[in-house]
Amino acid sequence: MDPARLPLRDVHLPPAPGWWPPAPGWWWLGAGLLVLLLALAGYRAWRWRRRRRWSRWFLRETGEGAPPRRLAQLSALLRRAARQAQPGAERLQGEDWLRFLDGARGQAFSAGPGRLLLDGAFRPQADAAAVEQVAALAHARFLELMDARRGRT
Repeated sequence: MDPARLPLRDVHLPPAPGWWPPAPGWWWLGAGLLVLLLALAGYRAWRWRRRRRWSRWFLRETGEGAPPRRLAQLSALLRRAARQAQPGAERLQGEDWLRFLDGARGQAFSAGPGRLLLDGAFRPQADAAAVEQVAALAHARFLELMDARRGRT
């Protein structure tokens, strides 16, 4: 038999595999990433709801009353949050208390409108606009302290 006359064909390779359906390892990776993203989204939603609940509580407790009474309520809630964040901090007095409230973000309490917390609750009259400024500062610091209460700063 003559090799040139044999009906031989060249080697045919099979077609390349398609991209769908993916291999089982890709399914596992996708499922793992989905679970991770859902857990992260759930954690963030939980923290957001918790922070919103603290905010509503703060505003409900300090939203009404005469300015001196509001200042006393602000101070009481800040001390409760300080106790959660750093045990013993609620016992600070005067300038030490204001420096603690300043934290690492400035001097809004020790050199700003927050100084009204020192003696504003004991004054017969307090400026309502100044109390509103202090309330805004105290609200922000209250949320920070509550969020930092288990080592989260």
